[in-house]
Amino acid sequence: MLLPAGAAPDARLLLIGRALRAFTDGFVAILLPVYLLTLGLGKWEVGLISTATLLGSALATLAVGQWGHRFPQRRLLLAAAWLMAATGLLLAGLGGIGAFWPLLIVAFVGTMNPSSGDVSVFLPLEHARLAESAQGEARTFLFARYTFIGALCAATGSLATVIPQVLTDAGLAQLDALRLMFVAYGLTGVAIFVLYRALPDHRVHAQAAPARLGPSRGIVIKLAALFSVDAFAGGLIVNTLLALWLFERFDLSLAAAGQFFFWAGLLSAGSQLAAPWVARHIGLINTMVFTHIPSSVCLILAAFADSLPVALALLFLRSALSQMDVPTRSAFVMAVVTPAERAAAASFTAVPRSLAAAASPAIGGALFAAGWLALPLVACGLLKIAYDVALWLAFRKYEEPSS
Repeated sequence: MLLPAGAAPDARLLLIGRALRAFTDGFVAILLPVYLLTLGLGKWEVGLISTATLLGSALATLAVGQWGHRFPQRRLLLAAAWLMAATGLLLAGLGGIGAFWPLLIVAFVGTMNPSSGDVSVFLPLEHARLAESAQGEARTFLFARYTFIGALCAATGSLATVIPQVLTDAGLAQLDALRLMFVAYGLTGVAIFVLYRALPDHRVHAQAAPARLGPSRGIVIKLAALFSVDAFAGGLIVNTLLALWLFERFDLSLAAAGQFFFWAGLLSAGSQLAAPWVARHIGLINTMVFTHIPSSVCLILAAFADSLPVALALLFLRSALSQMDVPTRSAFVMAVVTPAERAAAASFTAVPRSLAAAASPAIGGALFAAGWLALPLVACGLLKIAYDVALWLAFRKYEEPSS
């Protein structure tokens, strides 16, 4: 994986790790509702388990921000990799009929990701290491490469949803075929552990880093509050629930859903790679806002589409625009704080996002269970538009630092 000019070689390991995690996230987010429904759980339980995964990730991220400075980042990344391995193997092993509560606990404690973005405890740790690996414009390109690789591999991973059907056709029970996919998720955690053992152990720097924000506290709090609105909106229609919507609204097959998420993921990946060039001409904030609003409009229109081709076209257009704010948002946060505050800033902007996003999947699942299939999409789009307007009004005149 080629690094942008000026980036430290260590960043390559983080990009590879992101690729492996994203690939498994790509198929887990789609297979999760199928797995849970096969176990006899309902739509509301699907939403509750999605909420548990996001809430657990939020609390773990908060712990990293508050106490993570006491440990080397490499050690924390290795612990996160083991947690990922345990998550996959336990989800596969505890998947008995009526096993809602054990699955809910594993979802809360583990690293499973039901969304299109990265919400796990890996995020603040990897962001802090990436921010140390480049400066100025090179940092924006490095974050774009990181998110691009994540989106591309998540899209590729969505195609792996056809594997359970292939195994079922070969004679394996559907439930066992689905379990094997979660075993693969766990084994990927083992592979990431081996990969991150090669990272340099920045022990002195990690121990010296402060746990709390300093001079940038005000701006980080304001950004975190705004990001939480965006995250709550996105949680209403995370990939797991979007897959459920497609299954319920248009009776889409699992294979067709996998193909949709593949192409949607490719569009998201391409847009994230283009984000730094757009930001170079119009700025980070303008890139975040003026690509995000049209994507939300497409989501609202898709909720009322009366045919599958129209709905998919609108969702594809949304995918081409909705994620351009991801690398620019990360780069903006890392640029407006001092280097010593970066790990804390990554955590304290991620935690409110995760907490806000944790509440909404249960709401979305409940709305689906009540038969209001369009409402989660409409509410998501309207809330995201409100967030974009507020973000632009608050930071449109902010002078973006160059280092």
